[in-house]
Amino acid sequence: MTEVLDTEVLGTELQADTTVREAMDLIDRGLGGISDRNIVTSSEVADLLLDVRMVLVRLDHQISSN
Repeated sequence: MTEVLDTEVLGTELQADTTVREAMDLIDRGLGGISDRNIVTSSEVADLLLDVRMVLVRLDHQISSN
């Protein structure tokens, strides 16, 4: 029984780690795309934040279901 629980915990941690890295990659790509510009539209910032939010919501659901 302990082995099953350990496997489930490790699986959840790996999913969380992958999802957090995916969110960081989204942020890095978004910042890289706007770093050379003086003006960034609010819609571009909103799009980036929504993308990151979607990744974090998926992570929350994965953690909650396990």
